[in-house]
Amino acid sequence: MKRLLIAAVLGCASCSTALRTGDLLFHVVDADNHITLVTPASIDHVAIYAGHGQVVEAIPHEGVVVTPLSEVLQREDGHYFRGRVAAAARRQSVSNARQYLGQPYDTLFLPTNAAIYCSELVLQSFVDKQGQAIFAPVPMTFRDAHDSIPRYWKQLYARHRMAVPEGEPGSNPGELSQRSQVKLSMKPLR
Repeated sequence: MKRLLIAAVLGCASCSTALRTGDLLFHVVDADNHITLVTPASIDHVAIYAGHGQVVEAIPHEGVVVTPLSEVLQREDGHYFRGRVAAAARRQSVSNARQYLGQPYDTLFLPTNAAIYCSELVLQSFVDKQGQAIFAPVPMTFRDAHDSIPRYWKQLYARHRMAVPEGEPGSNPGELSQRSQVKLSMKPLR
């Protein structure tokens, strides 16, 4: 199913790939990983283009940081596609994202802690011209295509003496890429 989604969206090669402030950068991987096994599509990361060759993103071991676009696009573990958010107050949304700079990365993907993960940064930052949130959280799932919770997730939460937070509010990059507010251009960014 995931591969079919990517194949279907790849037909959008005629979409413009020119980046604008506030565009989303979706990272597509060739091989599944612990995130893509439990999310739609083969997308494991989302970042925000902040303009002037800068990207605001939440990444493991670093938290919310500004990264040069050239560095993001040179990552060798996949490629990026652009997503444009309809009706977004783009500059305000980027400004909102910058307010999270220095926050730690949320390795537990919880809605109630001070840390933040990549798609959570997008959910909390993007607003429309009236200042209203564009994206609402959805119930998180850690279940794979066989309706099982993979060992990675069970072990991660067991180390923290927690149950897997199935159904808690949140997001993930693959799910976010499928929102009606996001128009994808599936021509890889270079």
